[in-house]
Amino acid sequence: MAGLVDTNAMTDRAVDALLRLSPRPDAVIVSGDIAEHGQPGDYAVARRLFERLPMPVYAVPGNHDRREAMRAAFSDRAYLPSSGPLNFVIDAPPLRLIGLDSLVENQGHGVLSAETLAFVERTLTSSNRPAMIFVHHPPFDCGIAHMDRIRLIEGASELEQILSRHNQVQRVVTGHVHRPALVRFGGTLCQIAPSVAHQVALDLNPNGPPCFNLEPPAFLLHRWDDDIGLVTHMAYVDQATGPFDF
Repeated sequence: MAGLVDTNAMTDRAVDALLRLSPRPDAVIVSGDIAEHGQPGDYAVARRLFERLPMPVYAVPGNHDRREAMRAAFSDRAYLPSSGPLNFVIDAPPLRLIGLDSLVENQGHGVLSAETLAFVERTLTSSNRPAMIFVHHPPFDCGIAHMDRIRLIEGASELEQILSRHNQVQRVVTGHVHRPALVRFGGTLCQIAPSVAHQVALDLNPNGPPCFNLEPPAFLLHRWDDDIGLVTHMAYVDQATGPFDF
């Protein structure tokens, strides 16, 4: 339904929610679909929203993005490569943040190219530091049929094999589905983040139609613990009534 979801306003509210957190996150990862149509004006709006945040913002491309427009829009941030897939690695002790490009332009589904898979292998081999991997398209079926048809359709099994050889990967985090889900994958956890805008309807019928709900928007909040590793919370964008003393 056209006009039902104002994604710019909802992103602005998500930024407000991040700014309310105490302590604030050290970094923010955007799991794709920064733009709707991948136009320079879309990224100019996104930049204005991200610039409200005092911490670094790192983004991987989603199926609505366009690689060269996104590269140009964030060229001054220095984390995206000047050519090729928009893969990156950020050393943020105690973690390494690894972003992967699964974009197939003008298509809904995702692919990890041979170049990207080699980047993952090379990056994980170079350091045993605990790592998080971020990619837009999930590499597994979540049971929502219309989303499973446009998941990561090439490179998923190769990624799983790479991860099984590198036990320092704490989490693989994806977007795309607009609904949280979690599965074991490659010897680690693969987690779909919720959306800070609308959520895809939870319909596990094989012929379920593409629909979305205006459920509470949310995001994932990751906390590092030296004893147990990565702990992940789901945080809601909107402020609830409370807190109240027990």
